[in-house]
Amino acid sequence: MNDVLITGLRTRAVNVPLEYPVKTAVGTVATSPLVLLDLQTNAGVVGHSYLFTYTTLALKPVQRMVEELSVVIAGEPLAPFHIDQLLQSRFRLLGKAGLFGMATAGVDMAVWDAKAKAVGLPLVELLGGVARPIRAYDSHSMDGVALATERARSSAEQGFTAIKTKIGYPTLKGDLDVVRSIRKAVGEDVHILVDYNQGLTVPEAIRRGHALEQEGVSWIEEPTLQQDYQGHAKIREAVNVPVQMGENWFSPDEMALAIAAGASDLCMPDLMKIGGVSGWIRASALAEQNHLPISSHIFQEFSAHLLSVSPTCHWLERMDLAGPILEPTLKFKDGQAHFGEVSGAGIVWKEQEIERYIV
Repeated sequence: MNDVLITGLRTRAVNVPLEYPVKTAVGTVATSPLVLLDLQTNAGVVGHSYLFTYTTLALKPVQRMVEELSVVIAGEPLAPFHIDQLLQSRFRLLGKAGLFGMATAGVDMAVWDAKAKAVGLPLVELLGGVARPIRAYDSHSMDGVALATERARSSAEQGFTAIKTKIGYPTLKGDLDVVRSIRKAVGEDVHILVDYNQGLTVPEAIRRGHALEQEGVSWIEEPTLQQDYQGHAKIREAVNVPVQMGENWFSPDEMALAIAAGASDLCMPDLMKIGGVSGWIRASALAEQNHLPISSHIFQEFSAHLLSVSPTCHWLERMDLAGPILEPTLKFKDGQAHFGEVSGAGIVWKEQEIERYIV
């Protein structure tokens, strides 16, 4: 397989509708702006991945960054760790955070997808694992009592045993009203996860955390600014509910700093921010060494494969940001994600739909 070379990289920018806007305590994501990657090889194999830019303002800059990287990797062998090391060494002075880190992660994901396709295997098998159902939680927004309750009830009826809702309402009563209404709708056997999206000060997070202890929530996610590891550690020490964080770690190095600070009971790397598949593999090793249950953040198609080979696998986040432009190779049944024998990571474009949403 050493004679398979990367020959090019095509990108497309799309802005995809969401069934429900992603409302948080610090802002709303109304649509899903995505950069689509097609990594081409001399063997005719094409690797696919996508990047989620959160805002349309970042859509074209990220697309341009990915296109510039195509010059660096053209002619290189289809070898994921080689490409990862090449990009790290070439851009060490610039660093791999921010939009540039997102771009390099997208390339990494596409290289891994192409490598798995080149040998005719699902990504999980290329990584040495086997496809297995992964338990998933349904991820919701800051929806208000009525919609939060309706969505939670629907998720429970579909078989999900965990539901995440975003909170951080102007008052603690607003948070409790939502959590209590969801609990009444889904019963005691369903995990309720809450996400503050960095919306609280440390003292307020502790105050609200104490109240949430009584409601039986299963984790409190990013209660304060994500870079405040010491603040998270104080919240973790004061509140008897597991603290979750990690979606904003840009690299396993940042994850290691958070772990050293005692910032979290759990971890949730974001595939795009942690460094793609290569970064996830390193993050999973850190999670295992530190006995941290590891969950995913968005990118559900790739994440199902990666959680399957993560020793401390916890939960897959079901948030279908690219659903309108993807064939449904990942299926959810009885609260679990199921992926079959499709080679690669299971990214299959709906080309006609892509044309509808192209930017």
